[in-house]
Amino acid sequence: MTDFAAAAAAIVETGRRLDARGLAPASGGNYSVLLGDGTIAITLSGVHKGRLSSDQIMRVSHAGLSLDGKKPSAETLLHCLVYAVDPAARCVLHTHSVAGTVLSRALADARSIVLTGYELLKIYPGLGTHDASVAMPLVDNSQDMAALAEQLQPLLTGRLPGSSQCLPAFYIRGHGLYGWGPTIAAAENVVEASEFLIACEWETLKLHGVRQ
Repeated sequence: MTDFAAAAAAIVETGRRLDARGLAPASGGNYSVLLGDGTIAITLSGVHKGRLSSDQIMRVSHAGLSLDGKKPSAETLLHCLVYAVDPAARCVLHTHSVAGTVLSRALADARSIVLTGYELLKIYPGLGTHDASVAMPLVDNSQDMAALAEQLQPLLTGRLPGSSQCLPAFYIRGHGLYGWGPTIAAAENVVEASEFLIACEWETLKLHGVRQ
């Protein structure tokens, strides 16, 4: 998608769908699309993603600088990082779920969320079987986006088993999920599947009586 107006309209519709699934509470989350000229269409800071309008989408440079005087999401640098690290990325979606927030806090000492044997693992690029195990990077939350991006960069270059591509998702502990793909539809599939898998992991921990 190369046109800003088309990207803004698509982001608005995606926001409504993700909100309907309970993945965009209050003003949480942020969504972006990489445009053909290398700039980025991204949601404004502090807006409800289920009630987005096209004028709440703005344009930033590849370095996250506002190009139209509006204020971008505080986590814009993380979107910029994904586009810099993964050349296949054209859309980044940041969601929030109860299960993911609680699971990531319960895994207090973990550096990843390990997902093994699930059918939906096949949503990740290059994985053609459920018989696989992937480790989604899990990092501590921070308000320092530059420092967080620096911490994440080496973690996002790991390759999926049997694939030349990286896992298109990471999790910020107690905060939320980032997922991406070559299209908005692909990115939406990644976040929906990832949130489902994370919820399965949380239910499994509860089943076995694990406590935070």
